[in-house]
Amino acid sequence: MVLRKIKKSYESIPVTEGAGVHLNRAVGFHEMSLFDPFLLLDDFRSDTPSEYEKGFPWHPHRGIETVTYLLKGRIEHGDSIGNSGIISEGDVQWMTAGSGIIHQEMPKGNDWNMMHGFQLWTNLPSSHKMMPPRYREIKNNDIKEYETNGIIVKIISGSYNDVKGPVTDIVTDPEYFDVTVPPESEFKILSKTGYTVFTYVIAGDGFFCDDNNLSGNKSLLLFHDGDHITVSTKNDSIRFLYFSGKPIGEPIAWRGPIVMNTENEIEKAYEELRNGTFIR
Repeated sequence: MVLRKIKKSYESIPVTEGAGVHLNRAVGFHEMSLFDPFLLLDDFRSDTPSEYEKGFPWHPHRGIETVTYLLKGRIEHGDSIGNSGIISEGDVQWMTAGSGIIHQEMPKGNDWNMMHGFQLWTNLPSSHKMMPPRYREIKNNDIKEYETNGIIVKIISGSYNDVKGPVTDIVTDPEYFDVTVPPESEFKILSKTGYTVFTYVIAGDGFFCDDNNLSGNKSLLLFHDGDHITVSTKNDSIRFLYFSGKPIGEPIAWRGPIVMNTENEIEKAYEELRNGTFIR
C-alpha cells in the first residue's frame, strides 16, 4: 500500500461573502488545479448573529454543485425551480446548479445563536455543465455512520467499509465523510489512486500520514497520490472532514458564482442573466 504524504498545508482565511456573512475560506485562494474537482470550501461557524444573519440573498449559479453541511442552527432555502425548505442540524443540501439556478440561503441560529456549517463547491465537467439543475435535501437520520472502537465515520457520499452514503450518481465520484477519532487512537482511510484527497480539521488535533506536525482546528491538508491516509491522536480527539474526488482536468473560467470552461461561456451566462434567459 502507498501512504499519501502531505503535499500542502493551509489555514483557512477570514472573508466576507453574501450580504455580509463572515466566514473562513479553506479552499478557493490556492491554485485551482491542486484541488480539482473541488473549487471552494467555506467554514461558516459563528455564535454571533450579526456575522451570519444577513445571509445569501437571491443569486445565480451555473456549472457547479454546491454542498451545504450543517452542524448547528438552520438554513432556509428557496430556488428558481420551485424548491424550498429548511435544513437543520446534521442535514445536507446538495444542489446541482447545472445549466443555471437562482437561489437564496438564509441562516438562522439555534436557541444559543450558534450557526455552524460548511459549504463545498464541486466542479462539473464540460459534458455536464449544462445538465438540468437538481436539488437534494438529505436529513440527518438518512446519513449512515460506521463506528468502531470510538471512531465514527459519518458518510455523506461515497462509502466506507461497505457503508454507503445517501448521495449517489455524482459525476466526479466524490467521497465526503465527517470523521471523529478518539484520543490515543489510529485510523486509516482507503482512497482511490489518482483521486484528489484533502482533509479539514474542525475540532481537536492529530497527526496525519506519519507527519510530525500537529494539525488542529481550521487546518487543511492536501495529500499526494496514494491509496490511503492515516490519522493518529494523543491526548485529544480529532474531528475532521474528508474529501476525495475524481479530477476533471479541464480549463476553469470562474467569475463569482458561475464556473465554466471559457471566458466566452462566462460572458454568455452573464448576458443571459441580464436579458432574463438564464433559467432554461
